[in-house]
Amino acid sequence: MIYRLVYTKKALTDLECLDKKTAKRILDKIGYFCDKKNPLIHAKKLQNSTWGTYRFRIGDYRAIFDVDKNGNLHILLILTIKHRKDVYRAA
Repeated sequence: MIYRLVYTKKALTDLECLDKKTAKRILDKIGYFCDKKNPLIHAKKLQNSTWGTYRFRIGDYRAIFDVDKNGNLHILLILTIKHRKDVYRAA
């Protein structure tokens, strides 16, 4: 299966606010997950889909995302990346 990563402007802004080492670690881990045959095996489905459908856990950070299925192309849309203490708070 082919998975393509798409980052929202909010997710990119969240990454820019982090130090470079942490941001690189998060991007590397998301890339690692997406290189797998089924990246959703590393994700947890969220109960409240207000913020997104799934989340990746990357140390103390969470990447909230949705999956769009168009034919055979699956898009992982990264919505936000924040510390676990802040990620589920209402914006």
